[in-house]
Amino acid sequence: MRVCVLSSGSKGNSVLIESGNTKVLIDLGVTKSYVEEKLEELKVDPNEIKAILITHTHVDHIQGLKVFLKKYNPKLYVNKVILSLLHEYIEDFDYELYETSNFNIEDIEIDVIKTSHDVKGSVGFIIKGNDRSLVYITDTGYINNKYFASLSNHNLYIMESNHDTEMLMNGNYPFHLKQRILSDKGHLSNADASFYLSEFIGDKTNTIVLAHLSDDNNTYEKALNTLTGVLNTKNKKVKKVLIAKQKQRTDWIEV
Repeated sequence: MRVCVLSSGSKGNSVLIESGNTKVLIDLGVTKSYVEEKLEELKVDPNEIKAILITHTHVDHIQGLKVFLKKYNPKLYVNKVILSLLHEYIEDFDYELYETSNFNIEDIEIDVIKTSHDVKGSVGFIIKGNDRSLVYITDTGYINNKYFASLSNHNLYIMESNHDTEMLMNGNYPFHLKQRILSDKGHLSNADASFYLSEFIGDKTNTIVLAHLSDDNNTYEKALNTLTGVLNTKNKKVKKVLIAKQKQRTDWIEV
């Protein structure tokens, strides 16, 4: 199994996952043309995308969805709440509802994690294929400790590290927006993400990707240094840490 983060940040998010012959996207919050361009760079035909998983319906996660669906018609996998919200934006599309926390898309097995964000139905995913596994969690104010066991010791973590709290509080955002970001329905700070990752990673973990960094309230250096400091304090190690960027894809990441 391998992964490419096509784009990550407040202006658009999308991730490609490949396992065996199965290719799926998580979110499509960038334009159709951008996704086509990045898929072409990876030598992936957009018609090969079997399905799209949607974490939630904020525009930076579904911006290009309507046009992409119209052209390529992949199946959406959604819960009832996300389905209802999407129907306000897209009239007709092929979809499958997941009623439980576990389902399969061909070669890929998906476990669903409920997240805490200021939109209904938001989720994250644990994705398994070919005896490898990854965790994908962004856009949440916290992670419920009831999920800690199932989130532990995966090969790859793609985790939101949205903001540096000091930068946010000293920045130009209005107070109500600062409150929203810092709330239990907001976004994970560098410190939050680092704490969770230090709890989750294990001897199987080889890579961490810090994602959804704020353009205004974070820097690559602060996110990386915070994580490194926390892992060192807890005597935890990981082979590779990457930063996912806005409108710039990663290379293929082997899970």
